[in-house]
Amino acid sequence: MKPSCAVFFFLAFLGLISACTGSKVSREIPLVSHPSGLSIAGLGPCTDELNQTLDLNLEQPVTVLVHGCRGSAGNFGALAEVFAFHGQQAVCFSYNDRDSLSVSSAHLSRALDSLSRQMKNPDITVIGHSQGGLLSRKALVSEHPQSGSNSALNFRLVTISAPFAGVSAASHCGSVLGRVLSLGLTVPICKMVSGDKWYEITKFSEFMQEPGTLSPQVRSYLKISTDELGSCRQRDGNGDCVEDDYVFSLSEQYLPAIDNAMGLTAREVKAGHVEIVGNAIEPPQKLIAILQQEGILAPTKPELHGELKKLLDKLYVFSP
Repeated sequence: MKPSCAVFFFLAFLGLISACTGSKVSREIPLVSHPSGLSIAGLGPCTDELNQTLDLNLEQPVTVLVHGCRGSAGNFGALAEVFAFHGQQAVCFSYNDRDSLSVSSAHLSRALDSLSRQMKNPDITVIGHSQGGLLSRKALVSEHPQSGSNSALNFRLVTISAPFAGVSAASHCGSVLGRVLSLGLTVPICKMVSGDKWYEITKFSEFMQEPGTLSPQVRSYLKISTDELGSCRQRDGNGDCVEDDYVFSLSEQYLPAIDNAMGLTAREVKAGHVEIVGNAIEPPQKLIAILQQEGILAPTKPELHGELKKLLDKLYVFSP
């Protein structure tokens, strides 16, 4: 391979790595305890502790949070406490982000099916961020082998900043021309960088081109797309941006096969990729507002606005 080609692919792979970055905000959050003691593969409290036993009130609705690439259940610990503050229980789905997207979505589908069989309340909300949004939607399509037949279930789906049109930085991984120019090196290198999902995240894959139709059990779908241009993830002491928060363009997040579906509620917001779910600079005020406007998160009682601000400052703003 010519040196110029080698440089091109090296830079492309750096871009691919940067497109797989997640929030580092992580808290150990004690959820409100109820004596259910459930053990469901993949589901657990929104912490990174080894004990993944679920203590849920089975008679109340539950929200399942699905992290993105290079994330973990602990990344959504703070958001889980925001739900708890509003009297709602949330749990997290954990997975290996280097696995095939099809495999991970199948695991999520089985976990949701197991959870629904235990719940006495049929209302389950699934919220997925970034790659987690891809998995969340795929887990709830009619074509999925694990799709349940319980018509009484009431799923609400929320996807945030998900690249439904494929990850642009990974386009060379699915390109035939790219394989030729690299003398076949793209495949092992792409797999080394991204794992088993290396081809699925490209626009050429069946996973992207055939997103499927949501199951009738999904009563509502809120799709939040983020305009990430000019966003900042980290600033220095002078307030200058030292790390941007741009991961996916709007064109990567929009796909006609998904966006033109009946019953979809689409929201576009100016926010960084991590900012939308909360980072070390600011809490997820924009996401909270949208979720409350759309009835996903309960409204904050007027007398509790001050307490919520204190909680958000504690959870999301790092002390110097």
